[in-house]
Amino acid sequence: MDFSLYGLWHSMGAFAKGIVITLAIMSLASLLVAGERLIIFSRSRKESLRFAEQLGGVLTSDSLREAAAKAFKGDIGYLGRTIASGLKAFNSGGSSTDEENINLTEESVARALERQTAREVQNLKRGISILATVSSTAPFVGLLGTVMGIVNSFQMMAASGSGGLGTVSAGIAEALVTTAFGLLVAIPAVMLFNYLSTWVDARAVDLAESSNELMDLVARYHRRHLRTAAQAAE
Repeated sequence: MDFSLYGLWHSMGAFAKGIVITLAIMSLASLLVAGERLIIFSRSRKESLRFAEQLGGVLTSDSLREAAAKAFKGDIGYLGRTIASGLKAFNSGGSSTDEENINLTEESVARALERQTAREVQNLKRGISILATVSSTAPFVGLLGTVMGIVNSFQMMAASGSGGLGTVSAGIAEALVTTAFGLLVAIPAVMLFNYLSTWVDARAVDLAESSNELMDLVARYHRRHLRTAAQAAE
């Protein structure tokens, strides 16, 4: 018997070939998803860094209105979309010095930042569940091929009436190939899933910190204008 990959493929039964084809499709899907996510992550990170550089000289507690009215052109990344949503909510609150309106504005900004952060994290996670599915199911799909290969071996033994190695070698080889292929598909998928999930978690922390910094600027802006209004009234 030919134990090369070519020879094993031609000696496989229809079920084992179906298992190998299924695993090949799963592997291709995981690689395509990982490649697409890596490109999206790299592009969005560059856009976010460009946005931070663009807004860094404008976004202070003294110029929040200017920053809120600024027209952000082009792609601004996950960071830009999050901060822009908070600034838009801030600008919608007006410039009232009434404490109740100020509190409502700050709550509106906080909710806008929270919603957009959740939306951005969800967008970054898009497709990663496919990697999780492939990494967790590929070994079991390969194991299914292993079980069927062993079943075929016993059927050959029963048909031949002997239990020699030559009788069962084809079924055992078929079983081992599907097991190995299942692991070969699962291992890269697990590594890619862990890497991408960690990257998204790190960006979620970045967005939370940036949102908190913006809320601090909004709070300082309002407190300063309250003091100014109080001094003007004296």
